[in-house]
Amino acid sequence: MHDRRRAGSIEDRMTANMNGSNLSPRRKIFGRLSIVVGNAIQISGVVAAYLALAAARSAHSIIGAVVAMVAGWILLYFCCHAIAHWIVGRSLGIRFAFYTVGGTANPEGWPAGLRWLFEHLPFLGVQTEKASMQKASPIVRAIMWSAGVTSSAFVPTLGALWAWCSGAPGSKLFLLVALFWAVGTLASNWTSRAGDFSKARRALGNP
Repeated sequence: MHDRRRAGSIEDRMTANMNGSNLSPRRKIFGRLSIVVGNAIQISGVVAAYLALAAARSAHSIIGAVVAMVAGWILLYFCCHAIAHWIVGRSLGIRFAFYTVGGTANPEGWPAGLRWLFEHLPFLGVQTEKASMQKASPIVRAIMWSAGVTSSAFVPTLGALWAWCSGAPGSKLFLLVALFWAVGTLASNWTSRAGDFSKARRALGNP
C-alpha cells in the first residue's frame, strides 16, 4: 500500500509538470488563495507601489526617497509576476484554478547565499487547470510561461525609470541597480532548468 501511494504521488508530480503546472515539487508551498483574492492582493500591491514611488518624488531627503523607491520596487517585484501569467494566460484562453503562496519556483536561478532566502519568501504562483493546458497550443503555453519572468524583469525596472524621470532624489543610482537586477533575473531564468523560460522551451518541444 505504501509503495502504491509513493508511485501515485510520483506519477501525479510528473503529470503536473507535463501539463505546465507551476506546483514544482521543489517549491515550498505555504498556502493557497482564490483567483479573486490573489488578484486583489496583487492589484493592491501595484497601487501601493505607485504611491510609494510617487512619495519618493516628493521626499525631502535622499534616505527617505531611497526607502520609498525600494518599497515600491519590492512591491512591484512581488506583485507583478503571477498576475502576468494570469492576465496573459486568460487572454489566450488558459484557465487557472488558484494562486499559491510559497518560495521561489526557480531556486537554481539564485546563488547559494540567496537561495535559502528566496525559497522561504512568500512569492505568489498561479496554478493552471490541467484540461485547459492540454487544449492550449504549444505557442500559447510558451507565451503564458514567459510572461511571468518578463514581467518580473521589466515592471519593477519601469517603476525605477519612472522615479528617475520624475526627479526623485537618488533615483539615478537606484535605476542602475534595478537594471542590473533585471538583466540578472532574465539571465538566471534563461539558464535555469526550473525557470519560466525553460518551461516555455519545453512547451515548444525544445528541452
